[in-house]
Amino acid sequence: MQMPAPSADILARRARITRRLREVLPGDAVIDDPVETRAYECDGLTAYRCPPLAAVLPSTTEEVAAVLRVCHEERVPVVPRGAGTSLAGGALPTADSVILGVARLTQVLETDYDNRFIRVQTGRTNLSVTGAVEADGFFYAPDPSSQLACAIAGNIGMNSGGAHCLKYGVTTNNLLGVTLVQMDGTVLELGGAHMDAGGYDLLGLICGSEGQLGVVTEATLRILPKPEGARPALIGFGSNEVAGACVSDIIKAGILPVAIEFMDRPCIIATENFAKAGYPDCEALLIVEVEGSEAEIDGQLGLIRQIAARHDPVEFRESQSEDESRKIWLGRKSAFGAMGVMGDYICLDGTIPVSELPFVLRRIGELSAQFGLKVANVFHAGDGNMHPLILFDANKPGDLETCEAMGAEILKLCVEVGGCLTGEHGVGIEKRDLMNVQFAPGDLEAQMRVKDVFDPGWLLNPAKVFPLEASESRRAG
Repeated sequence: MQMPAPSADILARRARITRRLREVLPGDAVIDDPVETRAYECDGLTAYRCPPLAAVLPSTTEEVAAVLRVCHEERVPVVPRGAGTSLAGGALPTADSVILGVARLTQVLETDYDNRFIRVQTGRTNLSVTGAVEADGFFYAPDPSSQLACAIAGNIGMNSGGAHCLKYGVTTNNLLGVTLVQMDGTVLELGGAHMDAGGYDLLGLICGSEGQLGVVTEATLRILPKPEGARPALIGFGSNEVAGACVSDIIKAGILPVAIEFMDRPCIIATENFAKAGYPDCEALLIVEVEGSEAEIDGQLGLIRQIAARHDPVEFRESQSEDESRKIWLGRKSAFGAMGVMGDYICLDGTIPVSELPFVLRRIGELSAQFGLKVANVFHAGDGNMHPLILFDANKPGDLETCEAMGAEILKLCVEVGGCLTGEHGVGIEKRDLMNVQFAPGDLEAQMRVKDVFDPGWLLNPAKVFPLEASESRRAG
């Protein structure tokens, strides 16, 4: 994956730049020792690495603004970083850039149960937002698999979802307002603790913008009362295609579970070895969770059982206790880590219409045979957000390139059947050169004009999202 060559001029001014950063931040908040900056050389897409010029860890919006003013004056690129869990290279630095990490922005600033919102600094982890309100009977709905570690800043940048996004939506559906710092240090307040804001939907523009438009330091998030009850069921099938057809039939029946998760045999085996969740021996597995009163849960699962029966399931097992429910979800939440025990892999992220699940799963199997690489499938089946995991050997010459070529074909397939390149991981560097598969030149030009407005010097998160030649031309111009 090509990245732009670092600026010799910026590298020559390293000492001056770091000195100026130390003038606006506490001493331990600026990291420029080459050994220590290696901790910031990549994110979750570990195939590509590059230590930054420096990393900074501000603690307030004012400190973020001060850092950005210095970098703007010095014409130094800035790469915003949440917790570094991005799987698309969204926080990959260049050698002449400054990583701006939000790890110290962790405070809860306001909680309002009457109006159902919480305002937090964006370095706070996803799971800890629910942790701040669950004792009072509330929760924050988006729940990506990395929720124990991922930061709200990154969730906003990539518009993250999670297992329960089928019913509750992704980040944009649960984001009410942000504090945004532009590249020149200007602080903007967008949205707030109300249902909607007048004028242009700038909040919708920021959510999913991957750090291209500004640094989000504070977020007002919607919190919801905990449901009366919830119960998952495991449904095993003899093939991926049949499991996909069952998902399509559940959605077509008008049933809205809180989650429908899919795992195939390679992922089931890896997860069982890792988490001992007690999954059935089958080719494909669905986890379907519904919620409500006991009567509502029984009714919904009864209908789902009838639909599943038409697809000859290997097993249909309803959870009988809180401990069993916990184990079911432990297995799913452990899937990515469990697959890592088996070897190197790249996790893709594309979306498709649910009705296309059987066809796409079959084509992924064909591509696996064509490229000679194994694939494990684990994804949010209810809303068609695919996460194929392509296994490869990082120590085998050419294997990474083969893996990336296969991944590109899968993402093109997603677009061809009416889906899109990304559901929640973002474009980053992984998909930037596929953007012209989904968007016409005029569409990309419109998107780049928006960045021109917010970041005229194209200093924020360089070489991401847009095809490299186009973004470097914009930055040079």
